[in-house]
Amino acid sequence: MPRKRTRSRSRKRRAVRRAMIFSVHNYVLIALGVLAIVIGYAVMRLENEVDGILSLYVAPLLILGGYLEIIYAILWRRPSHKGSSARSAE
Repeated sequence: MPRKRTRSRSRKRRAVRRAMIFSVHNYVLIALGVLAIVIGYAVMRLENEVDGILSLYVAPLLILGGYLEIIYAILWRRPSHKGSSARSAE
């Protein structure tokens, strides 16, 4: 007796209906964060001094800002419009 393949078809249908986790805005923010990290390491390398202003203050702030930007980009979501109808009724 042949088995029915209803489970695999329902899984395929579920996979098609899923939305993307990140939007284009998220990817742009992630790219900006990675760019800030790369620029921070490049600035640190270009000065090549232990006691320099750029390698002690500017580069670490750029790197930290880049990592914080990536965290923000991962957590950011588009605001929903469900609350706007309740506000307009008031």
